[in-house]
Amino acid sequence: MMLRTDDLQLFVLTADLGSISAAARELELSPALASVALKRLEQQLNTQLILRSTRSLRLTTAGMAYLDYARQAIQLLGQGQQLLQLGKEQLSGELTLSMPSDFGRNSMAVWLAEFQQQHPKLQLKIRVSDRLADLGRQPVDLALRYGEPKDSQLIAMPLVPDNHRVLCASPDYIRRFGAPERPQDISSHQVLQLVLGEAVHSKWQFWLDGQLQQVQVRGALVADDGDVVRRWAAAGLGIAYKSRLDILSDLRSGALVKLLPDYKTEQAPLYLLAVQRLSSSPVLKALSEFLLQKLRLHWQG
Repeated sequence: MMLRTDDLQLFVLTADLGSISAAARELELSPALASVALKRLEQQLNTQLILRSTRSLRLTTAGMAYLDYARQAIQLLGQGQQLLQLGKEQLSGELTLSMPSDFGRNSMAVWLAEFQQQHPKLQLKIRVSDRLADLGRQPVDLALRYGEPKDSQLIAMPLVPDNHRVLCASPDYIRRFGAPERPQDISSHQVLQLVLGEAVHSKWQFWLDGQLQQVQVRGALVADDGDVVRRWAAAGLGIAYKSRLDILSDLRSGALVKLLPDYKTEQAPLYLLAVQRLSSSPVLKALSEFLLQKLRLHWQG
């Protein structure tokens, strides 16, 4: 049994629009041809998918169950066609990416602009924020995130699995106030806090000889933008607990100094997350390989 792709498209569009006539207009077909196509699909499947009347249209239980498979089949066929064209023409389309503010603004934005210049038919829209985008509800295709992914419905690609947090301050701050020798000493310092998701990151964790030491911190300066926290730290306004990727350039230039070097800190692996429909996308493959190369060079210095 060979199903016709255009019949599947018509079925999905009819379900989405709630009308055979509206779906027919969208595909530039006559209502009569559209009706024949849907009947042909039902005959091939030996199942009624749609209940029709003169006033309404609704999917049968079987139609509702089959709709997701039909939608996925169309998406996979489209991705396969795009994959075949890879090498014959440049990557094209539109992608919206969400990323953390600090690393996104100071490193990733530059790299993504370079990637787009390599593929001028591709349009990239960037959302820079430390508020976590919901890929299931918001119009976002990809997200760069720190931490282990919690949503099993997303494609998770590790980019920097060994990234971690670093306790840091500027040389000027250390000259004026000294450096903590133990995690407990942090409470006597001015701390710079970041809002992660919807909550202030107030529990800083450290390990020595396998023993966890957790410090509850509270500071007078709190921001929901990681770049602001980094700039405060570089200006000598306090101690920050930042992702190493965010402050790597500052550590190398001496603008920031790592504190408590004998202690292990929280892991903050960087992942590229994608919605399922991009699983076979050549754009996702090309972008992930490009970012892995950039990040490898950046991490190793």
